[in-house]
Amino acid sequence: MTSTAIAAFFDFDQTLLEVESGHMGIRMLREQKQLPFGYFLKVWIANLCYQRQLLSEAGMARVLLTYYRRRRLAEFEATAEEFYRTYLKPHLAPRIMDRLEDHRREGHWLVLISGSVRYMLDPVVRDLGFDRLFCTDLEIGRQGLLTGRSKGPICVDKAKEDYARKFAADENIDLAASFAYGNHPADLPMLEAVGHPHVVEPTRILARVAARRAWPVLSFR
Repeated sequence: MTSTAIAAFFDFDQTLLEVESGHMGIRMLREQKQLPFGYFLKVWIANLCYQRQLLSEAGMARVLLTYYRRRRLAEFEATAEEFYRTYLKPHLAPRIMDRLEDHRREGHWLVLISGSVRYMLDPVVRDLGFDRLFCTDLEIGRQGLLTGRSKGPICVDKAKEDYARKFAADENIDLAASFAYGNHPADLPMLEAVGHPHVVEPTRILARVAARRAWPVLSFR
């Protein structure tokens, strides 16, 4: 009889990372004077709606993805490592990084599962030694140009659960013995899929869910 394995699923933005990677991307573009005003205004309005829970996580992601329209993926892949080292790595959450290392020592599968885009997360996976990545892919259209849309589902809400369950089936993972870490209601299906859910600096809604279900609540530090 084949023995089962255990996985630890980590959300990225405001879970393993103390900040939103999208906000850091906007900051980089502003510092480099490459941020179109129309796009900035659109994102600013969308973020106000998102903060007031008038726009979903997937809806916010769709707004952010419009920046890539009519651009080439290679130009973003070329700067991904520098963006990670300069803007993201300094904001990795120390306590959640400790949990990552605990799971590594236990021999658990380390899975990064995020709504962020693949080119930006590839350096994270390489640097931190994740075993698997599930995320949002960018759609490439005619002449090799990005469309500003996702290829397949944006990796939030039910999509996270679907990826986790398929991965578990493919790799003989025992989800009841596995762990997950998230901060937002969009992580809830993934958190509910495992036996050991943990919430990290949760939003108000997720904090209420965690309190009702007696889930552990972790801070960044």
